[in-house]
Amino acid sequence: MFEQTFKNIDDILHKDAGCGSELDYVEQTSWVLFLKYLDDLEKDKQTASELSGETYTKIIDIKYSWSSWAVPKLGDGSIDHDALTGDDLSEFVNSELFPYFKKFKADAQSPNTIEYKIGEIFSELKNRIHSGYNLREILNLVDEMRFRTHVEKHEMSHLYESKIKNMGNAGRNGGEYYTPRPLIRTIVKTVNPKIGNTIYDGAVGSAGFLVEAYDYLKQSKKLSSNEIIRLQKNTFYGKEKKSLAYIIGTMNMILHGVEAPNIIHTNTLAENLSDIQEKDRYDIVLANPPFGGKERAEVQQNFPIKTGETASLFLQHFIKILKAGGKAGVVIKNTFLSNTDNASIALRKELLSSCNLHTVLDLPAGTFTGAGVKTVVLFFDKGKSTKKVWFYQLNLDRNLGKTNPLSEKDLAEFVELQKTKAESENSWSLNLKDIDIATYDLSAKNPNTPEEPPLREPSEILKAMAELDRESQEVLKVIKGLI
Repeated sequence: MFEQTFKNIDDILHKDAGCGSELDYVEQTSWVLFLKYLDDLEKDKQTASELSGETYTKIIDIKYSWSSWAVPKLGDGSIDHDALTGDDLSEFVNSELFPYFKKFKADAQSPNTIEYKIGEIFSELKNRIHSGYNLREILNLVDEMRFRTHVEKHEMSHLYESKIKNMGNAGRNGGEYYTPRPLIRTIVKTVNPKIGNTIYDGAVGSAGFLVEAYDYLKQSKKLSSNEIIRLQKNTFYGKEKKSLAYIIGTMNMILHGVEAPNIIHTNTLAENLSDIQEKDRYDIVLANPPFGGKERAEVQQNFPIKTGETASLFLQHFIKILKAGGKAGVVIKNTFLSNTDNASIALRKELLSSCNLHTVLDLPAGTFTGAGVKTVVLFFDKGKSTKKVWFYQLNLDRNLGKTNPLSEKDLAEFVELQKTKAESENSWSLNLKDIDIATYDLSAKNPNTPEEPPLREPSEILKAMAELDRESQEVLKVIKGLI
């Protein structure tokens, strides 16, 4: 049911003058969904308070609650067709509703509250749905959705992930919002976080890493009430520079069950590395920082190794912000292993000397739909230098793309072999004492790849062709003899 509703909403947005792409569809659907989610959340909290004999104070004033302006109902429960629509609806949303919710940020008691998230989201958004008649249709459709039961929330979160995936395929750099979920789940499994760890993504995007880590920990054991609260409030942390990604990441976590995500809208790289103190550090880093971007000179001044390459700056940030003994799984372009510029060499040296880079997963081209770059995943622990690196090269018998995406089955051998760092046709180890310390080049060639048979000499090929001709003639003679 939800899937058809999403499709109907996209069809309406497609014909609206204010929305031109899948990115706009996700953004505009998000704020409407968020307000419907808040309405269901308020109802749940009110019911829980009544059952425990307590009084519940609503977050949202009556005038701005979903049932008052979005889809007011008559006494029999049917929709009041005198509800705001057309220009009246657009005027109310733009001039009253959005300004009302923006104020929540300043009035909130702390950033770790749902009130603060409401204010921050509506500070970053504007209503792009030009037609109030289109908006009325969308409101009526969203009103049919429910966020009350676990099953409903699970289905909604799954469909929202599908929309993010579609957005990742939609151009306009949409791919930066979406890392294939089978890859994320594999990285989370490999890093293996525990309840009580703090988990951080400084390039949070659509929050795929935090969402998958949340699901992984929820299913890891039977949780106590204190552990549930800890997962909600003191486990997951993220930072995101871009407004749309911040909104989608926050919304994605909320739909997956984290009520007030600890995601901050900020440029992570604007923070000077020397300002990071022990209290700022995390147990685990999971991330796919944007690659190919360039940062300005003033941002580069925040880092000891100066480079304009965004991913290299993020890697320095991740190394610094990890606690001693902390673990990381970070996606980066495979050229990181072999680039010969001074910054890349210095960064590899820093990683290998301050961390144990124990595993490198080499991914095939096409892993990221729409991006032709080849990537690797670096798995490292902070505090001990690297002595040996285990490599796994993912070799598939098909080309990856939209119709043939990466699956968890593709990565199953990696997950199994990395536990013991076993050698195989696809995996091998590299001793650090064997690398060139002038370059710290890590682009080791797989020594276990079966060798291709050598090409035959032309004379050998001609001889084989003559032999085939002779055999053909013999066969023809036999056939003629039978006729």
